[in-house]
Amino acid sequence: MTDGINGPSSSAEVPFRSNEQRKQSFVESGGLIGVIDEGTKTIGFSIYTTPDFKEIAAHSVELSVITPQDGWYEQDPLEIMSSINTCAEEAIKQLPDLGYCARNIASIGITNQRETTIVWDAVTGKPLYNAIVWKDIRTSSTVEKIVAKVQDPNYFKERTGLPISTYFSALKICWLRDNVPEVRQAIRKNRCKAGTVDSWIVWNLTNGALHITDVTNASRTLLMNLETQDWDPVLLKTFDIQEDMLPKIHSCSEIFGKITCERCVLRGLTLSGILGNQQASLLGQMCVKPGQTKNTYRSGCFLLCNTGDTPVFSSHGLLTTIAYKLGPNAPTTYALEGSVSVAGHALSWLQNKVRLLPDSKEAEKYAEAVPTSGDVYFVPAFTGLYAPYWSQTARGIIIGLTQFTRKNHIVRAALEAICFQTRDILECMHQECGHEINKIHADGKLTTNSLLMQLQADTAGLPIFRSQLMDSTAFGAAMCAAQADGINLCKFEPEKRYYENVHYDTFLPTTTEQEREERYGKWKRAVERSLGWVIKQKKTRASTEFYHRLLSSLPASIFLMSSFAMMVHSVSMVKS
Repeated sequence: MTDGINGPSSSAEVPFRSNEQRKQSFVESGGLIGVIDEGTKTIGFSIYTTPDFKEIAAHSVELSVITPQDGWYEQDPLEIMSSINTCAEEAIKQLPDLGYCARNIASIGITNQRETTIVWDAVTGKPLYNAIVWKDIRTSSTVEKIVAKVQDPNYFKERTGLPISTYFSALKICWLRDNVPEVRQAIRKNRCKAGTVDSWIVWNLTNGALHITDVTNASRTLLMNLETQDWDPVLLKTFDIQEDMLPKIHSCSEIFGKITCERCVLRGLTLSGILGNQQASLLGQMCVKPGQTKNTYRSGCFLLCNTGDTPVFSSHGLLTTIAYKLGPNAPTTYALEGSVSVAGHALSWLQNKVRLLPDSKEAEKYAEAVPTSGDVYFVPAFTGLYAPYWSQTARGIIIGLTQFTRKNHIVRAALEAICFQTRDILECMHQECGHEINKIHADGKLTTNSLLMQLQADTAGLPIFRSQLMDSTAFGAAMCAAQADGINLCKFEPEKRYYENVHYDTFLPTTTEQEREERYGKWKRAVERSLGWVIKQKKTRASTEFYHRLLSSLPASIFLMSSFAMMVHSVSMVKS
């Protein structure tokens, strides 16, 4: 590993002016930018100076996850809002000691977990169900029915850039409509609103005056047409979703309106930036030129490669998505994305479920206690595999165990699994992005694990540039909000060379190509063994006959009572 500052040719250029220009510009503007950072596990509020974008105050809290069934993940929408208010209040309390006050905040940006879906009553403003989180797989049967009908999981890819998958919001809205009586009733009364988390946040901050989203979040719903950047009529009809339920789509960077919620300490401030969290990270890493690539290491991994002003449609399982659109009249920048469902979550599993780790933060220490994984491979397909496999029926395996295997080997294999899954995506990106990928910019909480970063360099055969910001998400959202027309606290000009450079640590590959290919080949064999594990039980003639024999063996009184109960239940369901 080497420490330092990247040279002028690096893709880590950021819009920081020279020291003298920075001081002069700050005196002129004197503005601060606040950022709501709503992630899957944590919610935070950060405050940045401009135009140097130094974080001067921040506060974050953990966000609860509800798991009513295996593979189901939910969150409380009201907890999301109360946590945002708490974080904003605590961060703003830090300002007086720094010589600032809340009035110095010129604008607010929002960055959020994508795909996670919320429905609420437009009249009462109350949620009609918990938020269904992006990695939830309850819609698997719906996906199977749709794919069986259209005969191709990529049937809508040319319109949306996405496959038909449990991952995206359209399927979650369908499930809510079909399974929650309150949602169906609200739809019939034209009172139901639906959106990703950014829409829910804005609705609440503006007392229902604004029902909006941005192009990056909308591009993750399986409902937006990438070409028109509006809701697609064919997709709305396919999923039977009313357009008036959905938010209006905007660019990522413009003045959206004022915060008017009386219960929020941010009341009176301007909203001027919205970005999905992975796109915000791409921007915060300054991957603003085609071929520049970043990977965020959190509970999952999200690898995005900038493809410029032309969308690239993958034939290898990658997603085509919008990277950013920095103004209503600004050009749209696209990206190829590969997502890993389980990264840091595998370490949490080793800690909380199987007790191999006392603390997931100690994974580096445990893994370093052995020189290799001992030929152990861990495929953490707890709820299937995302790109490039897109397999809902894959399940996790640990393979290669011997009598000499220790828990340290399994912990190291878990770290290597993160790296191998990233390489799976990189292999596809090398073939399809149309640009050379010669390094990876890394951020996210897991990047504090230096062994993980070195293993990634050795697995991918590429230098890893670990940003010393650790998490570029809020930073990217801050730049997005600050540069909006009418805010003008910074000017986004990545092609200029007077910018200062981001500090980072560099990890260089230490393995040979032969070593990399041999180990990657074994990983692919392990993945093959994890595929197709879940088998749907089909109703056979034998099982039907057994069911009838079982019924005939019941006493008549029990049969009549159970039949009557089922009839009452059916009538009540029809009425609802």
